[in-house]
Amino acid sequence: MPKVTTLLFDCDNTLVLSEDMSFAGCAALVNEMCEGKHLDLPPFTGDTLMRQFVGQNFRGIMKTLQQQYGFTLSHDETESYVRREVDNLVARIHVELEPCEGVDAVLRDVQEKYTLAVVSSSAMPRVQACINKVNQAQFFGDRVYSAATSLNPPTTKPDPAIYLHAMKELGVHASECVAIEDSRSGTLSGTRAGIKVIGYVGPYPAHEREDMAKALKDAGAVIIMDDWRDFETVLAKLEAGSV
Repeated sequence: MPKVTTLLFDCDNTLVLSEDMSFAGCAALVNEMCEGKHLDLPPFTGDTLMRQFVGQNFRGIMKTLQQQYGFTLSHDETESYVRREVDNLVARIHVELEPCEGVDAVLRDVQEKYTLAVVSSSAMPRVQACINKVNQAQFFGDRVYSAATSLNPPTTKPDPAIYLHAMKELGVHASECVAIEDSRSGTLSGTRAGIKVIGYVGPYPAHEREDMAKALKDAGAVIIMDDWRDFETVLAKLEAGSV
């Protein structure tokens, strides 16, 4: 493959361990929403939402739930829930958030050789709060892109629009890029944009990693990594064309 110049990192559970707290907060708002719409559904939990929607942003989750259960949110209702979800999560991020194990060492090691960017489904205030809290913003500068905020209209992965937007902004082609994703929807987003994707399963419980690795491979990931310590070896294999 052509020389890799650009590494595109998903944020949630790729750079930072944010998904558990995110989906717990989402569940509370989704249950409130369902109650307000008089839906007779068992309460959602963070785990049940995560299994179905990992890799998607809250706006995308609400859109899918409306389609599944046949109710409608007005524009004002939607925007209110989106603001509340971001505000609640950012408050928790400032207190609780930790980086994914080993990723900071990788970012330090590769920052001189490659252009680094964040490409996320999540709203920009959330992404910025995450990378600021764990002192990763230094590696990315203004190269941070949000499907929920950078695009008009907003969208979510697996739509490839945010990757296409990021590459346009960076002035690079898909053949120069490698993306790192932990979810099926994120992997589909990258591969649909023509980018080779490394699937990262490190944040998942050990008993789930084999299934997640298969899901990411099925979505188009060219190689699977379960520890950031393996990143440069994995990337070297990809650059050499052996995967």
